[in-house]
Amino acid sequence: MGKKGDLSNFERGMVVGARRAGLSISQSAQLLGFSRTTISRVYKEWCAKGKTSSMRQSCGRKCLIDTRGQRRMGRLIQADRRATLTEITSRYNRGMQQSICEATTRTTLRRMGYNSRRPHLPEHCF
Repeated sequence: MGKKGDLSNFERGMVVGARRAGLSISQSAQLLGFSRTTISRVYKEWCAKGKTSSMRQSCGRKCLIDTRGQRRMGRLIQADRRATLTEITSRYNRGMQQSICEATTRTTLRRMGYNSRRPHLPEHCF
């Protein structure tokens, strides 16, 4: 059986509630539509740690540039629309304690909707 994904907090609460109501693991699994392993794992975690929330949201590397940093980068871009990636990165790093590399700047710009820094010129402009 493949992985379906993580349970929501509500579904985890339903599992704990069913077990606390006196249903067996098999009865809970049949009632809620989850596997017996899932039922026992969620209930065991609740008994041991007293929590039903998943920690999957907090895994992975944290972003170096938060929403405040994105606003700052947006102001840098608006000040000089024709700045290169290297110039944007060096200007951003000037006022920050934690410096970022050009790859991070490129990723952030793409996330903000700036997919290309080179302006598109029609052929008649050459």
